[in-house]
Formats: sequence, C-alpha cells, structure tokens
Amino acid sequence: MSTLGEKAIALAKGLIRCASVTPRDEGALAALTEPLQRARFACDRLTFTEEGTAPVDNLVARIGDGPPHLCFAGHTDVVPPGDEALWAHPPFAAEIADGVLFGRGASDMKGAIACFAVAALDYARSRGREIDGTISLLITGDEEGPSINGTPKVLKWMEERGLKPDHCIVGEPSNATRLGETIKIGRRGTLNGRLKVTGIQGHVAYPHLAANPVKGIVQALARLYDTPLDYGSAHFSPSNLEVTSIDVGNPTTNVIPASAEARFNVRYNDQHKPDSLQALLREQVTAALAGSALSFTLEFEPPGHAFFTEPGPLDGLLSEAVNEITGLTPSLSTDGGTSDARFIKDYCPVVEFGLTTETIHKVDESVKVSDLEQLTAIYCRFIELYFKTFGGADER
Repeated sequence: MSTLGEKAIALAKGLIRCASVTPRDEGALAALTEPLQRARFACDRLTFTEEGTAPVDNLVARIGDGPPHLCFAGHTDVVPPGDEALWAHPPFAAEIADGVLFGRGASDMKGAIACFAVAALDYARSRGREIDGTISLLITGDEEGPSINGTPKVLKWMEERGLKPDHCIVGEPSNATRLGETIKIGRRGTLNGRLKVTGIQGHVAYPHLAANPVKGIVQALARLYDTPLDYGSAHFSPSNLEVTSIDVGNPTTNVIPASAEARFNVRYNDQHKPDSLQALLREQVTAALAGSALSFTLEFEPPGHAFFTEPGPLDGLLSEAVNEITGLTPSLSTDGGTSDARFIKDYCPVVEFGLTTETIHKVDESVKVSDLEQLTAIYCRFIELYFKTFGGADER
C-alpha cells in the first residue's frame, strides 16, 4: 500500500468515527482541519443559520492564490445508521475486515473527502505555497438535510471574497459497482408534491348525495402516470413521476370520505424548470377532475434543481486520470439522485466522481481499502493534469 493510500485510510477512519448525523458535526470538521492547517492551508469554519432550521458548521480550506481555482466539494454529514444491532460492524467504529472499511459515511462520502484532502495536501507539499493557482475544499454538514445552511451559503461567502472556483469536483459516489466506471456530468432535479382532493362526505348507499374524492384522486394520479412529462434529451433519460403515498384516513367502510391526499416525487431532466413543471402538473390534475364536483389543492416543496455540465476539458482530464490509474474509460452519466452540485453549477463547471454506490445509506455501509488507495491516486493525477493544462490562465 502506498504512503498516500495509508494517509487517506487513516483520515477516512477518523472522519467515520465522528457520528456526524445531519446536522451535527461531532468533530468531523476538526478532524479534517487539523492536517490541512499543519500544511498551511487557510481554513475558515463557517456556521450558518436560518429561522426554522438547525445551525450548520461548514469549512472552506484553501492554499495558493489566483486562477486557475480548482475546488473539491463534499459533505461530512451522514444519514442515521438505523438499528445499530443490524450492523455487523458498529456504524461509527471504522473497523477494517478482509480489506473493507466499514462505517456510516464510508462511501457517502467521508472516504472520498479523505482521498481528495490527501491528494490536495500532497500536491501542496510537493510545490510549497507557490502552486500554480488555488486549490480549495468546500465541506458542508448539510447535504443529507435541507441543504439550506450549507453549500449555497458557503458559495455566496466565497464569491463575496473573490474565491469563486473555476472548476469543481464533487466527491459523491458516482460508480455503480466498480471504481472508474462513471463520471457524473449532470443530475436530474427533484420535486416533491402533495395533492389533496376534496369532495362531499356521504353514505355509500347514496352516492348521488356525495362526491367521492378517492375516485378523483385515482383519476388524477392515473393521468399523471399516463401522460409522459417528456421523452428524454441528449444527455438525460425521460423525467419520471412516482406516487409515494395515498392517504384517506377513513376508519369505516360505509362512509364516502371528505378528502383524500397523495404525495409524489418527480425526478426531472433538463427539459424542465421547476415553475413550468409545477404548472404542467397542475394542468393535468385540473383536466383529470374537470366536470366533477371535486376541488383540489396541489402544493410543492422547494425543488432540487437539475444540473448539467457540457462535456469538455474538466471531464476529459478526469477521464484521463481515471484511465491511467484503473485502466477503465469512464462513461459520462446524468442518472441518480440530487447532490450539492446543483448549487455549484451556478458558479462554475462541475462534475462528480467518487466511490461506489453499492452500500450507501445501507446497513454495513463500506468501501474497499483498495478503492480508497486508487481514488487517492486518481485525484493526485487529476490535480497534476489540471494545473499542467490550465497553467495559471484565468478561465473564468
């Protein structure tokens, strides 16, 4: 095992041992800051708050000055472990067994943070403070939560201080089964909706004196399912709507209820904007209930926006590094869920590359030790290629 690989594994273990379930930090940022400060990275701990949400601790660490500015982004917060009795290895013990590191956040995404932090440290140490531009790390504790007091506010803080990145790599797990398979150049957006159909309560034996909202909500949901939102685009699969619950709350069998509710989620591609998508869904429900005695309300939660980065030098250099280390030529993909790249895309080109998705959010989340070593090598090679290619030219 290489020395850098050993360092990445040690740092990953230290991060996993911090039970940083959103929005708690539990020492995760301190574990990351300590080796960065020793290497003379400037480290700013940023705590942001907003009414109705928990305060969130974030970190911006950087070394160098001026363009090109390469940013690595990630999150130290993790989802809850669930029933810890189901884990073969305690979720925050960071145990290694048979060449596998176990723990919540091992793949999503403390492992990748450890790898790109070690790669950045190695590049900085090999060149001193006079590197060819700027390397920064944007680390949030809010990605698995509402994403309000994390990356969006950190990016604004960076821009106000002249620290806007030129390019960004997000270390989200991007590979299905094997490290090096896939680079994410985009992600679909997400939109949660709540549909409530209201009718007239009555006796089931006298339906003409009532208006059954269950029939209406079934018709509305069927129309939403049966009407394609789009047929995909050059880089995205078709948008998809899934109903996640239908609730009536009716304890009896001889009463037509007064209302029925349903919740659904839409994963939408670059053919849509949230406002126009919401209007389209509202039109479909209106059409489904036309001519009935039923009314409805349709409410939406704040959306997670889609992002797309046109293939170009960023993914090209990353693909070259991946191929040199793994022998694989990664595909460019836009599938999967959302990430904080949806905020970063408003500031600079961004792609995602990290570990595998096989065990994320599961019991016994884990990562192969060999994958941590290879990912560190990939990030190291990418940094070299990046600064060699852009050579300090201002790419903004």
